Amino acid sequence: MSTTQAASNSNFDIFSQLEAHNHEQVVFCQDKDTGLKAIIAIHNTVLGPGLGGTRVWHYNNDYEAFNDVMRLSRGMTYKAAISGLNLGGAKAVIIGDAKTIKTEALMRKFGRFVENLNGKYITAEDVNTTTRDMEYVHMETSHVVGLPESMGGGGDPSPVTAYGVYMGMKAAAKHAFGNESLQGKKVAVQGLGKVGGHLVEHLHKEGAQLFVTDLNQDAMKKYNKEFGATVVSGDEIFGLDVDIFAPCALGAVLNTENINKLKAKVIAGAANNQLADEEVHGKMLIEKGIAYAPDFLINAGGLINVYQEYIGYNKETAMRNTEHIYDVTLEIFKQASAKNIHTQKAAIEMAEKRINDILKVRSTY
Repeated sequence: MSTTQAASNSNFDIFSQLEAHNHEQVVFCQDKDTGLKAIIAIHNTVLGPGLGGTRVWHYNNDYEAFNDVMRLSRGMTYKAAISGLNLGGAKAVIIGDAKTIKTEALMRKFGRFVENLNGKYITAEDVNTTTRDMEYVHMETSHVVGLPESMGGGGDPSPVTAYGVYMGMKAAAKHAFGNESLQGKKVAVQGLGKVGGHLVEHLHKEGAQLFVTDLNQDAMKKYNKEFGATVVSGDEIFGLDVDIFAPCALGAVLNTENINKLKAKVIAGAANNQLADEEVHGKMLIEKGIAYAPDFLINAGGLINVYQEYIGYNKETAMRNTEHIYDVTLEIFKQASAKNIHTQKAAIEMAEKRINDILKVRSTY
């Protein structure tokens, strides 16, 4: 951490951060032998154990990692609640470059830390982790989902996540344009990872006109060749004259500068925590007449899939429940309009109402 960063974080109070969004528990994990440095954040377990994936990321400093896991775990609470799942919200980050730090020993050691939480946290794959990594974690704990089909799991959940985003996008299109069809619609997709790539396939099948960007040059070449997508630069993606913008990379891309560039009338993507500031930028989207499909709602397909694995995997049920994202998205637009609030706030209110309702049910032994 630089001197400037240290100074900016010198007044950092960990408990005030927990209190800010009512997190229950944060676990710091360190193991010198394997090189493991991880943080597990458990936000809320009213509805059930906290379930959330483990991502491996090379953060600039530990504060950045802490801030990320806190935001992500809160999002998982709302994602589970609004999807009708009996799960709480949690998340984990492993700090470091995935290309150099990931080993069997490191992932298994992480599994030991998960095991020590006695089922309060259930992990799964996320950015820079795979089903193979979850196999290693599973060697040390049963509190893991996202396992390969050969082990009775649901495999990679990213195709189901992409399908849910696709359903949410169609609902947002119906709200904004009066028709759910994406045929001929111009769609800009930022990020061609596991979810963004599958989303592009759905859009191509329906006949959307595609514009894509990614840090991975090979990925852009692939989607240009196979799906006829127009490749653009990272900064150019925001100002394109398109109908729909789909953020499918990392969070906080919807900031004041980027929102001012947008010409799209719909935002519907897979990235978590897309709004840099929920209140400020949620209102800003209303002022610009942009229909925003809340990220934690429409990217819940992967969670729905691994929850089905948690209770007994059935792919048909997982896909059917993921399709329900369409109906909930339309309901969120309806409630937001009726209450004159932005859609992120409407979605949070719906999620918190379910948590509070179930808290009443469980208030007696």
